[in-house]
Amino acid sequence: MKKNMGRLDRIARLVIAAIVGTLYFTGVVQGILGYVLLALAGIFVLTSFVSFCPLYALVGLNTCRRKN
Repeated sequence: MKKNMGRLDRIARLVIAAIVGTLYFTGVVQGILGYVLLALAGIFVLTSFVSFCPLYALVGLNTCRRKN
């Protein structure tokens, strides 16, 4: 697996996941929408830690800095 996520992209995903988690556990977001958003937040955290996004690979997107 080759990295395809840059630092800013990973940080943004972690921040979004933290916000969604906070909204879910404080009861602001509930029901099916809450579960869907919580699952998406989990995927964001996982992809941030491994620096690889399968959707980016499918469309050929790469946000990593290029090495000279």
